[in-house]
Amino acid sequence: MRFLFLTQYFPPEIGAAQVRLASVVRELVRLGHEVEVVTALPNYPTGRIFADYRGKFALEETWEGVRVQRTWLYPAMGTGVRRLLNYFSFAATSLWALLRARKPDFIFVESPPLFLSITAFLASRWFRVPFIFNVADLWPDSVRQLGLMKEGPLLRLAASLEHWSYQKATYVTAVTEGIQKILLTEKGLPSHKVVYLPNGVDTTLFRPLPPDQALAKELGLEGKKVILYAGNHGYAHGLEVALQAAQHLSNPDIVLVLIGDGSEKKRLMEMAQEMALSNVRFLDPQPPAYIARLYSLAVAGLSTLRDSPLFEMTRPVKIFAGMSCAKPILYVGKGEGARLIETAQAGLVSPPENPEALARHILQIVDEPQLAQRLGENGRRYVEEHLSWSSLIQSWLDSLQPKQPQSAKVPG
Repeated sequence: MRFLFLTQYFPPEIGAAQVRLASVVRELVRLGHEVEVVTALPNYPTGRIFADYRGKFALEETWEGVRVQRTWLYPAMGTGVRRLLNYFSFAATSLWALLRARKPDFIFVESPPLFLSITAFLASRWFRVPFIFNVADLWPDSVRQLGLMKEGPLLRLAASLEHWSYQKATYVTAVTEGIQKILLTEKGLPSHKVVYLPNGVDTTLFRPLPPDQALAKELGLEGKKVILYAGNHGYAHGLEVALQAAQHLSNPDIVLVLIGDGSEKKRLMEMAQEMALSNVRFLDPQPPAYIARLYSLAVAGLSTLRDSPLFEMTRPVKIFAGMSCAKPILYVGKGEGARLIETAQAGLVSPPENPEALARHILQIVDEPQLAQRLGENGRRYVEEHLSWSSLIQSWLDSLQPKQPQSAKVPG
């Protein structure tokens, strides 16, 4: 089959969505399918178009043998009018690139942003092919529950667009069991339309490795007990809890390393400075291969979420990389992600926004190396059995095939 991917986020950008989509595309190609990608000029997570791409409206390049068309967008981060311009601009310019693509069998569109469903629908009408709407975040539910947008005409318009998007899509793909359940119950989608494609992990890239002593020396981490947070520093993650937990750690060998970027990083760095935290390091974003090297130095991986019902259906991608590297996971949150860690017996779960509990679990992992090893081995075993991309993509493709004759109709 031939797939045409429409996404605002794609490598060389670094982030959860970028890693996930790259893995999906890579696996589809490996299985013999053709893939083409329409995406934006890279600008995430800094909100600035990368230097090599500036001054261009559109360009075409090849990524791992895949044709990638990139178009301009208004670069911005955070919330408000500028972020809406960021979304709307790409929704408009990407249509130009979509209509220059080869006719696909399916158009696969990544959401958020929600507005790309309009672009995908127009392209699906042009090509007369079905489109798959991939729901990685239930927007606008998320901005409503986080208080990032006030009740009013804009939020009602967004809710109407969400409903329209689900109706026009041939398939709606859910990335977590919680999202799948809400789509089927609260959103009222028929079961034949909803398919499941959870986040997975590249088990060959993220694997148990001996400590990278050269990297430890380069970063000044020799002899340190590293607790690694690798991912976006956004409002949803509530990373204040990690800084507050660091205050409770008297062992000078324990170091919290946070690598990545995001809308909250500057504030978090200022907060760490005000708290005079000598046991916290912030690193700039790096490619996945570098993250794998960092995990070789870690005694545990860290994942945090704010206390909100919205995040009870979340399975953060970052936990899978740590599990795949055979590192125990310190999970701060509740819901689906917490249940996965407990089911896999792959780490210790703390209540959200509870720094004292997180500090106790950090000390437990450091003081009980046999426990840490057992939890790490359990995590590696779990991802090998349930979360490798090869098995997930094949299962997803199998779920599409039986439905195609009856329901894969061109949206009307």
